[in-house]
Amino acid sequence: MGKTKHTGPVKLTKIPDPKHWVSKVPFGLGKVKPHHIRETMKVVWENKDNLPYATRILSNGVCDGCALGVSGLQDQTLTGPHLCTTRLNVLRLNTMPSIKEDILHADIDELRKMSSTELRKLGRIPYPLIRKPGDRSFTRLTWDEALDTIAKKMTKLDPKQFAFYLTSRGITNETYYTAGKVARFLGTNNIDNASRICHSPSKTALSRSIGVGASTCNYKDWIGTDVLVFWGSVAANNQPVSTKYMYAAKRKGTKIIIINPYYEPSMDHYWIPSIPDSALFGTKIADDVYQVNIGGDIAFMHGIIKHWFEMEEVESGSAIDHDFVNKHANGIEELKEKSVAYDWDQLVQSSGLSKERMVELAELLARSNSAVFVWSMGLTQHRFGTDNVSQVANLALLRGFIGREHCGLMPIRGHSGVQGSGEMGSDPFSLPGGGMDDENKTRVQQYWGFEIPEWQGDIVGVSLENSLLPEDHERKLQLYYMSGGNFLETMPDPEFVKQCLENLDIRVHQDIILNTSTLVDAKEAVIVLPAMTRYEQPGGGTSTSTERMVYFSPEIKGPRIAEARSEWEIYIDLAKRVKPDQYELVNFQSANKIRDEIAITAPNYSGIQELKNSGDVFQWGGAWLCEDGICPTPDGKGNLITVEIPELRKPEGHFYVTTRRGKQFNSMIYNDSDPFNDADRFDVLMNQADGQKHGIKEQEAIVVYNQFGTFNGRAKFVELKSENIEVHWPEGNTLIPKGVYEKYAGIPEYNTTVIVERAETFYAHKDTKYAEKRIAELEMDVN
Repeated sequence: MGKTKHTGPVKLTKIPDPKHWVSKVPFGLGKVKPHHIRETMKVVWENKDNLPYATRILSNGVCDGCALGVSGLQDQTLTGPHLCTTRLNVLRLNTMPSIKEDILHADIDELRKMSSTELRKLGRIPYPLIRKPGDRSFTRLTWDEALDTIAKKMTKLDPKQFAFYLTSRGITNETYYTAGKVARFLGTNNIDNASRICHSPSKTALSRSIGVGASTCNYKDWIGTDVLVFWGSVAANNQPVSTKYMYAAKRKGTKIIIINPYYEPSMDHYWIPSIPDSALFGTKIADDVYQVNIGGDIAFMHGIIKHWFEMEEVESGSAIDHDFVNKHANGIEELKEKSVAYDWDQLVQSSGLSKERMVELAELLARSNSAVFVWSMGLTQHRFGTDNVSQVANLALLRGFIGREHCGLMPIRGHSGVQGSGEMGSDPFSLPGGGMDDENKTRVQQYWGFEIPEWQGDIVGVSLENSLLPEDHERKLQLYYMSGGNFLETMPDPEFVKQCLENLDIRVHQDIILNTSTLVDAKEAVIVLPAMTRYEQPGGGTSTSTERMVYFSPEIKGPRIAEARSEWEIYIDLAKRVKPDQYELVNFQSANKIRDEIAITAPNYSGIQELKNSGDVFQWGGAWLCEDGICPTPDGKGNLITVEIPELRKPEGHFYVTTRRGKQFNSMIYNDSDPFNDADRFDVLMNQADGQKHGIKEQEAIVVYNQFGTFNGRAKFVELKSENIEVHWPEGNTLIPKGVYEKYAGIPEYNTTVIVERAETFYAHKDTKYAEKRIAELEMDVN
């Protein structure tokens, strides 16, 4: 898809530049900020029983944290060592000993008193376990007993009645590929992965806009681009090494723009520990911050596009790259008609930004020769997430910011393994090498040697809901096989999710640790299978980074959990027991053999078969997808997609709410306090003026509620857009409605409308049905 190859890492200047410093006070003394040295020492202490092994993992393995793609201590963007606290926090998952037997087999109610954080710290799952209705504790199983129980159940079910799910917890391309193949071999298309609740709209939107659902550029393109825009992304918190790339971009003169309801402190200034002058005096990151309403991004982008067309009326070519659009894009007239038709008052009300601010960014982008747009879940986790991303693609196509150096579209990934999940075929809409269209399906099944089911598989949320269908329903889910994941802490409405999990006949948790969902009952059995980490996988494994780099991570010598097994091997063993007469069709003898097959069935991944040693890497698609404007679409052109401004109604005095991350990795929480703003997990972030308007004081107990749930917390005043609040995820998921999915990509909605009350007021009037009346008002106005 691109002829230019990535040219490898560049050197970072060592000459300080005081104009980028946050403060002349060394080490940010007196400021709220991460304490990297203290954090590192804490991690060393936690891993003191396995320090040599931990060191080998850091030195030779591919990071199992975010998807920046650090291999050992090196990456393809900047020379020098790279290490962050996120990777260090995750490290203990790989070096822990097994859970002590007296704790593992304790009364289930004793385990249920623990949080997922406390359960994680108990250690690794040592051997297969089962718990049946009425059992007060887990019982040990052999692998044969465990897999025979699962296989026996599967043989009795219609394939529409069981499903697979894979999280991105260190999972390799080899495991994703094998799971996707085995699922189809067993007759089901019910397989999904963690991308469904983070970046599925990115893949969907990019596929329809430019023909391929991946980042079109590299991290290197940040360094020297005119404008670097972070849209709904807090990369400094979720991908800390990226702050080095931001620093390098600043030194090259790049303007960094942040678009987010909350003026995130970590995206304003950051102390980068591996850069001496930044470690001492900090680095100013953001050149400007546009505080948009939650859900107001489409209107904001329509404002930019509307002004571009107004500029064009005055001077042709002053805002839109007509040469690029004429050669490489469809749909400009339809987009113009839509954007121009919106009046400015409507755009201002929806976006929360003034016309002047929208014009300001529009003109900055119009004057720029290059730009990279980076986004994350602030854009995707909406019921209109695909439209959000399509609008970003519209901006890039109108300006020709695609297919060349220092330009591109980048959905930045928060998990090291998740980019490869759909590309390996482990979702209901994908197969290796493409989608579930007839052409690709025929191609893949001819190579596999068995038929792929014709019916459409279900996304993860629908699969869970299907557990509540009537017993005689053909899609009544009775067995759910999960590789990692904790739906209680990742899906909206935890109580409803618990009900779904309890209504399954058999639930399989293939994982390295226990979490709260593992302890929920099932109608027949809960089976727990101990998995290996990526560093234990025989023959090594690969993962795909945000920028499409496919890295090889070798098997690393060290202690092992005796009965833990490689995840791809477990899937094959299960297939053998369900279909013993045909299992050779899915039998792989080694990880190398899986890579050989991936190279054939997923042609973009040709080259993966050559990866054998630590540090081996290749990039599929070349440095830039859509190079020279040529897109992998039927006509070779990108598509300007016209989207509507979503209807965002709320009664006067109510709030939009969204969720945010703190000191955590996905749902794994590592500290109750956020090192960037000192908020704890139950602080409700809000604008001080809103607090004063509602008679709420700083750190006062408040209640956030709606028709879906109630959240008890404390008010914390921060630089947040007025009439918007933020709560931490997953704690705030009690407020989020169940069963609301984006129509194109199926991502759950993680934003809604709420009422905020002083706790004293809320509970004083509770007996007079005050809260119920307020909720009825909210339902009447919003629905």
